[in-house]
Amino acid sequence: MKTTTISSMLLAVAVLATGCHKAETTPANTNGMGPAQSAGKAVDDAGAKAAEESRQAAANANAAAERAGEKIDAATDRAAAKTEAAAERTGENVRQAGAEVREGSKEAAHNVKEGAKDATAATGRALERTGEKMQNASK
Repeated sequence: MKTTTISSMLLAVAVLATGCHKAETTPANTNGMGPAQSAGKAVDDAGAKAAEESRQAAANANAAAERAGEKIDAATDRAAAKTEAAAERTGENVRQAGAEVREGSKEAAHNVKEGAKDATAATGRALERTGEKMQNASK
């Protein structure tokens, strides 16, 4: 875009610099315009072309920015969905682990209860034997 604009402006300057020669200027090749008018028209045309190219470049940039924004929105939505799914899986894993801990705690409490019961019974038997031995020894 800039190269075309610069080239057009250089062409216009070259036309102005070459000057006016009556022999070269005929109504057939200038449409009734003098060299200054032709040079002015060339500058105007170059300016109009540069303005149109600028508008087109701005439109292209806006379209690219819009597409990029849509892609960012889509990527953000996918990331949010993945995060939500991961959070749900984590929550389920925590609930399952909690249930396993509760079940393990119940089993451990039952085992402790049974162990205490067995220890109490064993202690009672040992005390009975000790008592018997003491009675036998006192006779």
